[in-house]
Amino acid sequence: MKKSLLAVAAMGAFASAAQAQSSVTVYGILDMGYVGYNTRAANLPSASTGALSGTVNKTTGNAFSSSAESTSRLGFKGTEDLGGGLSGFFTVELGLAPQGQQAVNTGGTQNRQTFVGLKKSGIGQFAVGTQYTVIHNAVAATDPGNANNIAGNIVYPAVTEGAGSQENSTGAAYAVRTNNQLSLNSDTFAGFQVNAMWVMNNKNTNQTTTVASGTGTNLSSTNTTGGVNNQNGWGLGANYTWNKLYATANYQALTSKQPFSSVATYSLKPTTGVTTADAALAAPGFPTVGYAGGSSAPGTNVQDNQFYAAATYDFGILKAYAQYISRKVDAQQNANFYLKRTGQQIGVRSYITPTIEAWASGGLGRYTGYGANSANLTAWQIGSNYWLSKRTNLYAIYGQTGTSNTSLPTTLNGTTASASTNPSSTNLSNYAVGIRHTF
Repeated sequence: MKKSLLAVAAMGAFASAAQAQSSVTVYGILDMGYVGYNTRAANLPSASTGALSGTVNKTTGNAFSSSAESTSRLGFKGTEDLGGGLSGFFTVELGLAPQGQQAVNTGGTQNRQTFVGLKKSGIGQFAVGTQYTVIHNAVAATDPGNANNIAGNIVYPAVTEGAGSQENSTGAAYAVRTNNQLSLNSDTFAGFQVNAMWVMNNKNTNQTTTVASGTGTNLSSTNTTGGVNNQNGWGLGANYTWNKLYATANYQALTSKQPFSSVATYSLKPTTGVTTADAALAAPGFPTVGYAGGSSAPGTNVQDNQFYAAATYDFGILKAYAQYISRKVDAQQNANFYLKRTGQQIGVRSYITPTIEAWASGGLGRYTGYGANSANLTAWQIGSNYWLSKRTNLYAIYGQTGTSNTSLPTTLNGTTASASTNPSSTNLSNYAVGIRHTF
């Protein structure tokens, strides 16, 4: 009887030890509040001719919505001690839309992160899966607004209009996350820490196009099969910490290649005077990286190069920030077709009282495309948190983003195109008050 009791006790002790060596944590953020916005777009180009229209469009909206300060999410993460300083870990994180009919977001941010990896104490770690890019991890550590989802940030251009987390983070300045990623992160040595990523999702098959038909800006084939469908890239980043100074520099290059589409429309903007050859070169590899009011998709058949550098210094009473971002997307078919966006931003963040935190930032940028059309970018934002506890806070954020002096090219590959001496512009103001709880 005593031996049986001792055996049961020993088994319980081993089970407790095994349980203590591994753990799973449920975590998340719920962010809800009142969101409003106002937009003004003046003298936009005509969709049919590319000529500037001279009209002014205004919109106003407001809603009880989610994810203004932080995207709502639900996550599970776990670690297991494998002995000898080696451990395994995983993360599964889903976007939430608490204001919608489906609480788990069905948009592109539903799978925010899902990866598994190994870590060795004193060396570093690797992980494989859907993960943040090296640039986004650096932005998260060096942005004065903590990469919130209200307009007014040049480096992290986002807008919340009431639909929730599906619209947050336009991705105009850089790629936030990638699928099929291998990440490598070193431990910190003498203040330095190095990060890298490798993205790979490649498929190569033979392609046959039998009959090509169509003229002008509408070309197609009756039978197209196979071809390259490659999504790959790489990134490197380095961080340095010295007393109250933190500096980071990061570069990532992403490539997207797709085969000729059997159902495609080949077009350029502006369209007036554009030759068939120009149109055939541009599509479907026409870069579409946006800015304020623009598209967030990087396009297909493009080379997407991105660079980010930043520094912060903690003065005690406040923390100062300086940031620089650059992105250039080239068409695979012809490097003359490109979009480039650059921006620089400064900001401060401070605790005014032990429970009231505030921040402010301002930035300028430049957008150019196809070597001719261009726009100046401006953004500024102010915000504050009132901390009720370590997990719950009330917030108020206001920001403005604008593009000015937008001009269209007078020529494109030697061909005369529509233009105007009266440039177009867009402006967006965005604000929110709400409550955020982390768990």
